[in-house]
Amino acid sequence: MNFPGIPGFPDASGSADEAAPICSAKGCRAPAVWVLAWNNPKLHTPERRKTWLACDEHREHLSSFLGMRGFLKDVVELTEWERNSATDR
Repeated sequence: MNFPGIPGFPDASGSADEAAPICSAKGCRAPAVWVLAWNNPKLHTPERRKTWLACDEHREHLSSFLGMRGFLKDVVELTEWERNSATDR
């Protein structure tokens, strides 16, 4: 499974970015620890999941932002997300 646009994950060519995954919060360069899976039901089919990455410091803020809009579907540790993604291949 590919995660284009997420630093550190393979792109469509199969090569990974050199940088480790970082938090999606504006201006944050901390390593990502969490994956926030979400979708906008007005734009996406119910099974589609977009992802944001979060460090420990920004997990709650980003989760609240998505949750208030009804977009947040799941919050998973990055290591677990990667493990589950590997088994989906």
